[in-house]
Amino acid sequence: MAELFAELLGQAAAVRLLEAALVRQRLAPAYLFSGPDGVGRRLATLRFLEGVLSPAARCLDGDPALRRRLAQGNHPDLLWVEPTYSHQGQLVAVSKAAAEGVSRRNAPQLRLEQVREVSRFLARRPLEGHRCLVVLEGAEAMAEAAANALLKTLEEPGDGLLVLITAAPEQLLSTIRSRCQAIPFARLSPDQVQSVLATRLPQATQLPQAGPPGQGDGDATPGPLLELPDPPELADLAAGSPGALLAHRRQWQMLPAGLADRLLALGADPIEALHLARELSEQLDGEQQLWLLGWWQWALWRRQGRPEPLRRLERLRHQLRSYVQPRLAWEVALLELAPLLA
Repeated sequence: MAELFAELLGQAAAVRLLEAALVRQRLAPAYLFSGPDGVGRRLATLRFLEGVLSPAARCLDGDPALRRRLAQGNHPDLLWVEPTYSHQGQLVAVSKAAAEGVSRRNAPQLRLEQVREVSRFLARRPLEGHRCLVVLEGAEAMAEAAANALLKTLEEPGDGLLVLITAAPEQLLSTIRSRCQAIPFARLSPDQVQSVLATRLPQATQLPQAGPPGQGDGDATPGPLLELPDPPELADLAAGSPGALLAHRRQWQMLPAGLADRLLALGADPIEALHLARELSEQLDGEQQLWLLGWWQWALWRRQGRPEPLRRLERLRHQLRSYVQPRLAWEVALLELAPLLA
């Protein structure tokens, strides 16, 4: 593998296609990087754009200075667009939502005004390179009006280059997919997942000494690192994605101490079920409740292999996403689940 893509593990098919395009200098006006979250699509995008901006004779060699600029979003010919939340009359990107205290109950979107900005950016002259570059991350989150506007841009692409990153290409308009060069990304094997974490993020295989999973403070300053095993359900949830595994580990460490164990030990006592429902709704925000629900489903399947509790939890998931009062939804669900789990 060329130096440019040396860090991209487990994605041989995608690398072959991208290297061929760079070496032959036959670049499509638009690319669709599709595959699960956390398997290297964003890294591949950054490295591909690095190759596009490099001289043709050295397009696969890698350019550390250019790499740093792209990673920092500090290149005048690159526009990186994320789904946004609407918050107090402003659009807040997904990557900044938590830091700015934005409510994340509603799903983020790629909006019409963002796609219009993409069209204006692609139409202008590049300042340093030979073309303007745009990345649309989370392309499946496009609103209908935004998708129609993007289609018009793809019909007249000009000299720019557009990369769409998506985990759900089937949610895009077929006319958008047909105008993009598809670059497929696959889930990694368990060995490949561990290799990615060990080589690129060695600290990610370890947890702070502050406490075992379920007790750690995600913002605490780490002391000496101890290697602790993941709960097996985290690998199930990650499904071959190193990035997803890291995200699930963060969620696991943020849980209040003992809460997950109490879910697994749920018995027939209705008072305990009501107390637990209150704590779940008060101590966890909406995103954490939905994550814990997914973990509990996998844990129950591993322990019991029965579909009835899983179906009831899926109904609870729908209720939590439909703005049912969370405490009431948890109370009813736990009371109904108690006899199934006792």
